[in-house]
Amino acid sequence: GSTSPLSEEEAESETLQEAFSKGLLKPGMNVLVEKNKKLVNNVEGLKQCLADFRKDLPWVERLDMTNLPAEDVVSKTEMKVSAGTNGELDADDDFQREMFFYRQGQATVLEALPLLKVHNIATKRPDDYFAEMAKSDQQMQKIRQKLITKQMILERSEKAKKLREQRKFGKKVQTEVIQKRQKEKKAMMSAVKKYQKGMTDKLDFLEGDRKASKNSSDGSKKALPKKGPNPKRKYKDQKFGFGGKKSGKKWNTKESFNDVSGFRAKMAHDKGARKGKGGNKNKNKRPGKSVRRKMKGRS
Repeated sequence: GSTSPLSEEEAESETLQEAFSKGLLKPGMNVLVEKNKKLVNNVEGLKQCLADFRKDLPWVERLDMTNLPAEDVVSKTEMKVSAGTNGELDADDDFQREMFFYRQGQATVLEALPLLKVHNIATKRPDDYFAEMAKSDQQMQKIRQKLITKQMILERSEKAKKLREQRKFGKKVQTEVIQKRQKEKKAMMSAVKKYQKGMTDKLDFLEGDRKASKNSSDGSKKALPKKGPNPKRKYKDQKFGFGGKKSGKKWNTKESFNDVSGFRAKMAHDKGARKGKGGNKNKNKRPGKSVRRKMKGRS
């Protein structure tokens, strides 16, 4: 089959490839030459474009405003010369440039609002205005759920942080208490050693807990009764002793035999001893066992 003739660009590229493979190409040998642009001064076309721009349309259709920026009230009150009033605006200063645009927008609003009212163009949204959302309710619900989840995670994180701080503070307090106890124990042991060696004769270290409790619970101690044996216990101790030798305790002696101060003739001769009970001995007598059983069986 016949092959189609190569174009000029393809032939040129093949020639360059052959030269490159042979090592004939070196840096600096090939220089790009720019072609001179052909300038066209189409005066009629430019005039036509300008005529299109100059269409005499009403302002309502154009809504264009050309005005100077509003007065810089802040600089005026602070007795400063505002930038841009004398043509001294620095275009490279971002703050000055943005403030100039901002004040120009203010002036535009002040001029445009009255014009819009004259042409009966509403500038406020009506109360019953309804605009459909760009996103569906399902999508907004997902976003809301994600925000709630994020908030909950933050709350949990804050709660965990507070708990860690509380635990840290609790450990600190516990360590202080243990150190205080160890210090008190050390002081007490040293006081005991001093007492054992005869270096001191005071036993104040034994009253340490008592002193501490006195300061904390004075009112409660007043309410508690005084400790000690009750009168019944005292009488029994006096009568029977304290658990020691008891034989011969109640034997008569010469002195006790001759002591008749406690003798009562009425009691000795059974006179008036049972006054009020004689003649009516069986009034409150308890029935016998057999009678009580019978009475229980009847019931």
